[in-house]
Amino acid sequence: MQSMHLSASCVEEMWFPVYSLRILSNCWSLGGRWVLASSRTCRHYKKEMLPSPEGPIPPVSVTEIRQYLRAQNIPFHDGYSCLHAPSIFVEEKQQVRHSYSLFIDKTTGRFVCTATLVEGNWQDFQASVELKHNGVALSELLKTDEQKDKAGEDANHIWERALPLWELLDKQETQEAKAAFGISIVSDTTLKRFGVRYLRTARALVFPWFSPRGTSLKGLKLLGIECKGEMVCHVENTLPRPGAYYNLFGLPLISRRDTEVVLTGRELDALALHQATGLPTLALPRGISCLPPALLPYLEQFKRITLWLGEDLRAWEAAKLFARKLNPKRCSLVRPSDQQLRPLEAFSRGLSLTKILRAALPAGHKSIISFRQLREEVFGELANVEQVAGVKWARFPEMNKLLKGHRKGELTVFTGPTGSGKTTFISEYALDLCMQGVNTLWGSFEINNVRLAKIMLTQFAMGHLEVQLENYDEWADKFEDLSVYFMTFHGHQNIKTVIDTMLHAVYMYDITHVIIDNLQFMMGQEQLTVDRLAVQDYIVGAFRKFATDNNCHVTLVIHPRKEDEERELQTASIFGSAKASQEADNVLILQDRKLVTGPGKRYLQVSKNRFDGDVGIFPLEFSKTSLTFSAPIKGKAKLKKVKAENSVSPKNAPAGGGGGSKKQRSQPPSTETSLDGPVKP
Repeated sequence: MQSMHLSASCVEEMWFPVYSLRILSNCWSLGGRWVLASSRTCRHYKKEMLPSPEGPIPPVSVTEIRQYLRAQNIPFHDGYSCLHAPSIFVEEKQQVRHSYSLFIDKTTGRFVCTATLVEGNWQDFQASVELKHNGVALSELLKTDEQKDKAGEDANHIWERALPLWELLDKQETQEAKAAFGISIVSDTTLKRFGVRYLRTARALVFPWFSPRGTSLKGLKLLGIECKGEMVCHVENTLPRPGAYYNLFGLPLISRRDTEVVLTGRELDALALHQATGLPTLALPRGISCLPPALLPYLEQFKRITLWLGEDLRAWEAAKLFARKLNPKRCSLVRPSDQQLRPLEAFSRGLSLTKILRAALPAGHKSIISFRQLREEVFGELANVEQVAGVKWARFPEMNKLLKGHRKGELTVFTGPTGSGKTTFISEYALDLCMQGVNTLWGSFEINNVRLAKIMLTQFAMGHLEVQLENYDEWADKFEDLSVYFMTFHGHQNIKTVIDTMLHAVYMYDITHVIIDNLQFMMGQEQLTVDRLAVQDYIVGAFRKFATDNNCHVTLVIHPRKEDEERELQTASIFGSAKASQEADNVLILQDRKLVTGPGKRYLQVSKNRFDGDVGIFPLEFSKTSLTFSAPIKGKAKLKKVKAENSVSPKNAPAGGGGGSKKQRSQPPSTETSLDGPVKP
C-alpha cells in the first residue's frame, strides 16, 4: 500500500472504503472479497483453494535438465534464468513462427510455453514428452483452469462497468480523479495505450491483466483511495487474489524486437516512465514484496533490465534481490536519493527520467571494490537511519528501543529454559514482522506445522477460535494472505537438505526471514560418532553464511545448557561452544523466573546487539487466551538498558511502577539507564 500527502478535502468525495459494503454497479466490496450480483443470482468471489500436492516434488538440477533434453533430442540453448527450447505443445507447421517458445527455469525446472501458455513443473514436462513419443495428442493439456476462467468472468463484469478516464462526460470529475491519484501529468494517450479505466462508483482506477498475447482478460487490479486523517493512501485489490495475480502490467505492449525494459513497483510509475522516455516499461504485480519465478520467462528476451522500484531503502534492497534472480550481468539499479524519487513523483517535478536511467548503477560488482563505489550507499545509510534500522515490531515496542528493528542479512540466536514458551514467543515475534510484509519461512522441527499454524492463527486473531468457529473462515482467509511458508520437515534433518530448501524458498518466494526451531534437530543420530561441538559450529557457520549471502535474516533457536534452574541464563548458557554467540548479530534470552506461588515472571533479555550495542531487558506478560506475549501496561514496569552484559539480571528488573529492589538501588548510576534518562540511586 502506497501513500501520498494530499489535503483531505481534495479527495473527501473520492474515498474508497475497502472493508465497508459499497455498491459498485452490480459489484460490491465486502471484507476484501468481491461480490457480484444480478437481479436473480448472487455470485461470491472467494479466493480459490490452491491444490495440495500428494507429496513433495523432488528437486531437479540444471545438469539433470540438460541431460534429459539431450537424451530426448530436444535442442536448447542457455538463457539468463531459463533454458530455451522448441515447444512440444506447438504444431510442427507453427514451429517456425514460435521457435524456441518453451522456457524451463534452471532453478526449479518449471516450464511455460509462451505460444500456448501451457505451464507446469518438471515432472509434468517429462510426462508430456513421453505422451508425445507414444503418439498421444497433447490437446488435453491445453485446457484452461476452471478457477482461472471464473476469475476471468468476474473480472470481465467489473471491466465492462469501468470507463476510460477520457470518456467521462464531466471534465471536472476527470481532473479530480487524476489529481487524487497524482497522474494529472499523465496524458490520455498514455492511459489509452495501457488500457487504464476508471470505476466511477468505487472511485478507483482499474488496471487490466491481459494474457501475453493480449487476447483475453485474466484479471484486474483496482487502485482505490483511503483517507487516514490528513493522509491519503492508495489501497489495492486484485482479482484473482494476490497469490495468484501474475500481471506484468504493460506486457502486451512489448515487441519481440525490444531488448531493453524498465521494471517498476507500481502501475502509476510505469505510466509516467513510458510517457517520459518512450521505453518499454513493466510494473511488477506485487511491488517490492516478491518477484514470482513464473514471470521470468517473459523477461528472457531483454538484454538490459533497469529496476526502478521506489524511493526508499526497502525498494533498493528489493531491487538488489530481484537482480540476482534476473541475472545481475544484465541488470542496472536506480538508487533512491533526493534527486531520484519514484518515477511518477520525479516526472511530476519536471526531472529528466532519461538522465536518471542513464545514471543507473550496474547490479553486478567485482570481488574487490573501492570506497568510491560504496560512497553513495554509505551516504544512504547515514541519511536514512530509521530505514537502515529495519522493520519495527508493532507488538513489541520495547524491542524496537533496544534492537532498533529487524534487519536483513543478520543472524539472531534465541534461547530460553525448557517450557518457558520459546516457540510461542518466537511465533508471535515472526508473525508481527510477517504482518508488516516480511516474507517468512518457518522451519519447525520440534512441533508439527498444524500445531504451529494453530498457534499463529490464534495469535493473529488475538483469541481462541474454538469458541467462535463461525469466524474461522474469515480469519483463515486473512491469515492465508500473509507471506508465510512452512518447511515440511519434522524431527532430525540433514543440514544440507535444510539449506537447499531455504535457498529454494528465497528464489521462489523472496523470503527475507527464516526461523529454525531448533538447532539441536540439525544434529541427528548420524552425528553420534563425531565431535558434536564441531558439528554444531559447522551448522551455525552454514546459517551465518546463508544469511549473509542471501541477505536474509535467520532466527536460530538453540536450547541452553543444563544449569541450575534458579540461576538466570547468560550468553554463555547457550549450548555448545562460543561460536553461536560469536557469529550471531543478536542474542535474545527468554528468562523465566519460577515462583512457588504462581506461574512466574518472564523477561526478554537482549544480551548482544551488533547493530548499535544497546542491550537490556524488559518484562513480558503472557495471555493464555490469545497465546501472546506483550509488555506490561506503561508505568507498571520499565525497560532497562544496560551498558555491560549481565550487569542487570531479570531478578532485579522492577516489577512495580517506579519501584525496584534494594540491590538495584545500590547499583551505581553509571551502569544503568532507563529510556527516560538516568536512574538515580
